[in-house]
Amino acid sequence: MVDQQGIVANHPERQHNGNALCAGVAALGLAILGAPAAALEHHYTVSVAAGLESLAVRAEFGAPVTRIRARSGGADDVLEAARPCAGGAALEVRGRRLQPVGGPVSCIEYSVDLAAAAAAERQRHGFTGEAVVVSPARWLWHPRLGPDDRLVVRFNLPAGVRVAVPWPPAPATSDTYFVGPSPGSGRAQAVFGRFPAAIRTVAGAELRVTVLGPLAPARTEVLADWVAATAGHVALAYGRFPNPAVSVYLVPVTGSPRGGDSSAVPFGRVVRDGGESIELLVNPGRPIEEFYAEWTPTHEFAHLMLPYLDGNGRWISEGFATYYQNVLLARAGQYSETRAWQKLVSGFERGRRSAPWLSPNAAAGGDERNTRMKVYWSGAALALLADVELRRRSGGAESLDTVLGALADCCLPSAKTWTGLELFRTLDGLLDAPVFVPLYRRHADSAGFPDVDDVLEALGVTAGGDVDLAENAPLASIRRQLMRPPAGP
Repeated sequence: MVDQQGIVANHPERQHNGNALCAGVAALGLAILGAPAAALEHHYTVSVAAGLESLAVRAEFGAPVTRIRARSGGADDVLEAARPCAGGAALEVRGRRLQPVGGPVSCIEYSVDLAAAAAAERQRHGFTGEAVVVSPARWLWHPRLGPDDRLVVRFNLPAGVRVAVPWPPAPATSDTYFVGPSPGSGRAQAVFGRFPAAIRTVAGAELRVTVLGPLAPARTEVLADWVAATAGHVALAYGRFPNPAVSVYLVPVTGSPRGGDSSAVPFGRVVRDGGESIELLVNPGRPIEEFYAEWTPTHEFAHLMLPYLDGNGRWISEGFATYYQNVLLARAGQYSETRAWQKLVSGFERGRRSAPWLSPNAAAGGDERNTRMKVYWSGAALALLADVELRRRSGGAESLDTVLGALADCCLPSAKTWTGLELFRTLDGLLDAPVFVPLYRRHADSAGFPDVDDVLEALGVTAGGDVDLAENAPLASIRRQLMRPPAGP
């Protein structure tokens, strides 16, 4: 539901019409379908053994259920026992499903071999008996969640043991978390035991930083400061962070599994599984100055400005993050304006040369190899075209920053997977006149690369070789705006 105060307060006729439309649709839906089902809340208590060898779970459901599932295909291998709380008929294990034999159940208890579950994880981290990393996909069995349903998970922890999970914490608690429906874009991490961790507040959001390996407390604090500074780059778009509670996992490595990269941050990814988390591979021994010079974490944090998109929409999600990584690093002062434009122009050229026979949708959703540059830079080109057009037609009142800020107000974080067209229709719905859907229709299924040459020329950015910036270009003022933080209220 759109935040009326933040988005359409200056357009009373749109607010009135929008409210009337919503009311009409709601009334029609109630007449046809009846009142919507009440949201369900399922309460879990997870007790961790002192030796980290097992978990005991009690799940009390908001309504009787007939099927309980785990996300991992190997969850049944580490499930030690499962039964209804009140006794009676057993629960039958069918792969990833628990099936009550005697009808619906309102409460179950089960136990998990935590040590075996940790040993089965594909990514084993460098702990030495002090902590274990086990995805909730292996130990959290729950009913299917409706759009407004959630789990409330409370941990009973032994003295000296703590937990790090990717879920938002319940207010005013240190041991309880909310788990809602999510796209399930990957398997999130959960950590039990004694491990380095820190909390930072950034632009109204709480970042819980967990190190998945041994690290000295002083170094943990230094890296947590770096994470906070990097996450703060996103606030240079619209003044706040897009998610109020995010987990950041730092995975210490020496080099990288991807080609032996020894840089400070060889790899990163976003996982949306019950909550939103970011995983960053880090070489903790590198000088801290190298961490601040990296673009990878800014790219990953920028992903949170959009909801999770399906396979065909990957060129949009990766492209917008690629565009913003350069814009935000310029706004943060890490790139000069010239350097930021040089990176964008060089990237557009790489994208133009990549698989010119494919459309962006086909490159993102197909099986052809070596299309990465087309995927990343087609979306970045479209982001630039949209940003410039919004600023040009509104005299700077609208921009990609403002419309993504409105998207954060109405729709983020999102529990579902979106299509690219659905995202762009939503963004256009936050504007007076459409920009995104026309661009999508023009470029998404057309072979080649979005033509940015005319826009670059109007901005005063040379498109070949070393970049020069012409101060007398027609849109030179917009070019400068793009690389500067928005003015405060």
